[in-house]
Amino acid sequence: MARLIRLTLVFALLFAVLIIGLPFLSSQFGPYPLMKTQDAVDLLTPLVLIPVYWLLLQLEPGRSPRQVETIIFLILAALWVEGQGMHLAANSIGHLTEAFTGSDAAALTYFYDEVLSHYMWHAGVIGLSLLLLYRQWKNPFEGLRSGLGTETGAGILHGLNYGLMVLEGETTPIGVPAAALVVIFVLALGRGRLRQQPLLAFFFVAYLTATILFLIWRVYWGSFIEPFDALKLI
Repeated sequence: MARLIRLTLVFALLFAVLIIGLPFLSSQFGPYPLMKTQDAVDLLTPLVLIPVYWLLLQLEPGRSPRQVETIIFLILAALWVEGQGMHLAANSIGHLTEAFTGSDAAALTYFYDEVLSHYMWHAGVIGLSLLLLYRQWKNPFEGLRSGLGTETGAGILHGLNYGLMVLEGETTPIGVPAAALVVIFVLALGRGRLRQQPLLAFFFVAYLTATILFLIWRVYWGSFIEPFDALKLI
């Protein structure tokens, strides 16, 4: 259990750096200036995060997932990677098509960058979290109890990052209901299981934090405006 609890914190930190932190690396990439630094670093994103997802799925050494769970993991991971890769390429190319606004090339690049890739990627993020929740639900740590401190801190961090990801990616039609449904499910059926299920506690806190963020954001701004657009209005 202790190993899994530490992994939730590692996952939350890596997610924050590689998903939310990259847009701030906007300088040109020295070895190949047509790329930005964020594009070069983003090449590492699936290579780092997908293995961490797999370690979380294992729960602990000796608890390997069943074949069907592994197949579902591979499908969701492929969706995650395909969406992330599409976004990486289209976003990078999109910086060079700004001068051709209104053209078919610009429109198609925008669709891949801002619509299709976001929905595929974020559906993978949500799907993997639900798979992890399912596997933890079926495999609690009997006889062990967590203090919930690390899971709570990591969950708050991940919830803020998940919320910002969904808002900036404009995938609220899937991101908001997913978070709310997980919160409702845990409150209804899983409150007594949190201390024996670190992943349940982690994602419950994460999705609760994200749900609160969505509510505050919607009330304050009157819409699910993108965070970078909101900053321009402050």
